[in-house]
Amino acid sequence: MLWYIVKLFIVLPLIGALIWGTLKLLQKMQARYGAAPGQAKSVRIIETTMLSPTLKLAVIEFHGREILVSASRHGLTRLAEAPARSAATAIAPATESAA
Repeated sequence: MLWYIVKLFIVLPLIGALIWGTLKLLQKMQARYGAAPGQAKSVRIIETTMLSPTLKLAVIEFHGREILVSASRHGLTRLAEAPARSAATAIAPATESAA
C-alpha cells in the first residue's frame, strides 16, 4: 500500500508536467507555423470587449473589411460589417473630439 502511494505522488505530478509542457510546445508551434513563411495573415483581431461573463464583442479585420462579431456560449454571430479604417483615420476622430 505504501509503494502505491509513493508511485502516485511521483507519477501524478509527472503527468501534470507532461501535459503542461505539451500545451506550451503547442502554443510555440502554432505561433511559429500558423501562417506560411512570407505570407501575411488574412485575419486579425483589432479589439475585444467583454459585455458579460458569457458574452464578448470583437472587431475582426478580414480582407480589408472590419467585422463586428459577438462571441457567446452558443457560437459567433456577425453583427455589423464596414470597410477597414487606416491607422490615420482611426486616430483622427479621437483627436477631434478631445479639442
